[in-house]
Amino acid sequence: MMKETLDARRLLCPMPVIRTQDKVKKLTTGDELTVICTDPGVMQDIPAWCRINGHRVKECREQDGEYIIVLEVG
Repeated sequence: MMKETLDARRLLCPMPVIRTQDKVKKLTTGDELTVICTDPGVMQDIPAWCRINGHRVKECREQDGEYIIVLEVG
């Protein structure tokens, strides 16, 4: 299992989701992706995208004004 990080800070909707989608395409099932964002909209947008595309959200948290989502590629 690979663990990757995507820096999507200072990007506004829909760019964090698009960047997440592009990154996930390069990963395989079971890999873990941590997405770091500053747009609070990602707390709804990325989990919704994951549900539609068969990925699993492992964690969603806010830390120091940043929004961190950890997902497992499905």
